Amino acid sequence: MSTVVRGLREALVLFVIAVVVIAVAVGVWVAISGGDFVHRLGVAFLLVGGLIGMTGDLTLSRIGMLPARSTFGLAPERADGGGGRVLTGIGIFLFVSIPLFVVGILLIT
Repeated sequence: MSTVVRGLREALVLFVIAVVVIAVAVGVWVAISGGDFVHRLGVAFLLVGGLIGMTGDLTLSRIGMLPARSTFGLAPERADGGGGRVLTGIGIFLFVSIPLFVVGILLIT
């Protein structure tokens, strides 16, 4: 199977998981406090899209480990998928985070 197809399949799975988790969380939020489901769903899509965009590729944890790695004379970590993953951080941003933003904006307007 082509790497591109595997990457797109991985992005689709991540997107669907994010949509399900967001919908359940917003459903609980509306059940507890009431209010408009669709507007809150749009806001939640934007928040989760931003969160995944910033932390989806473990850049923040790599930045935190730079002083320790340099102390021991180790090279910086590589930015490949690793661990069976196909998507790198830019792929997660482009194919998961941006679609979440778009859906959130469409739901709010």
